[in-house]
Amino acid sequence: MTNRKGIILAGGSGTRLYPITMGVSKQLLPIYDKPMIYYPLTVLMLAGIRDIAIITTPHDQDQFQRTLGDGSQWGVSLRYIVQPKPEGLAQAFILGEAFLNGAPSAMVLGDNIFFGHGLPDLLQAAARAPQGATVFGYRVADPERYGVVDFDAAGRARAIIEKPAIPPSNYAVTGLYFLDGSAPARAKRVRPSARGELEITSLLESYLQDDLLSVQKMGRGYAWLDTGTHGSLLDAGNFVRTLTERQGQQVGSPDEVAFEMGWTSRNQLDGQAQQFCKNGYGAYLAGLTLEH
Repeated sequence: MTNRKGIILAGGSGTRLYPITMGVSKQLLPIYDKPMIYYPLTVLMLAGIRDIAIITTPHDQDQFQRTLGDGSQWGVSLRYIVQPKPEGLAQAFILGEAFLNGAPSAMVLGDNIFFGHGLPDLLQAAARAPQGATVFGYRVADPERYGVVDFDAAGRARAIIEKPAIPPSNYAVTGLYFLDGSAPARAKRVRPSARGELEITSLLESYLQDDLLSVQKMGRGYAWLDTGTHGSLLDAGNFVRTLTERQGQQVGSPDEVAFEMGWTSRNQLDGQAQQFCKNGYGAYLAGLTLEH
């Protein structure tokens, strides 16, 4: 358990996924057998975070509330914050300032999926950092599409460059950011970029200038998927299906994580299994109650 609070940024218009997002939020689309938002939610839970705000558009908020409720079924507290207009990723820390109330935070993008052996240890270590910012670098084949880390000869980050024409490395910054309590004040000092947004890279640059930015590399054995296109959405669903069917284990299940963390009881898990009793997800949860 940590005093760090969580933010899931689930706003935006999802225009790259039109027409399927014209009537439903992108972050509620299915990734195999669960809503997309289950995956970033479990990332925060694996970090030991139980107080979480979900930032949504005004017209999508009721959909999230119907899907997730107040989080009590998972032993967490979910709150909802409206994003009147998307103005860049750093805006989330301004919108969430009252919710954070000076606490350190971890923000995850609502369309990002993380998987890997040792992920909970990696997340919990970042959550324990007393000050500064921790982000994760992931090796990609097309770094020009992302914010990219420029490392010095000693392997320390010296710059983060947004969508560089000539990338200084193949390490992209993932959509997961552990920041200290100064994040909202720093976000307020960020000036809009040429495209009119408060860029997360500018916020991270302020930590870097103060020598307070740590970039942890996610090596082999980790998977980072972002589901912002039709193809990547399908790829993510197939990835989760393959893992689920080959290993007989769930990916991104808040029900399982809550139970394993000791935040919910066997009776609560059994209740969730009964709710989903007509499908394989419910059968999986029922199996967990028998194993323990």
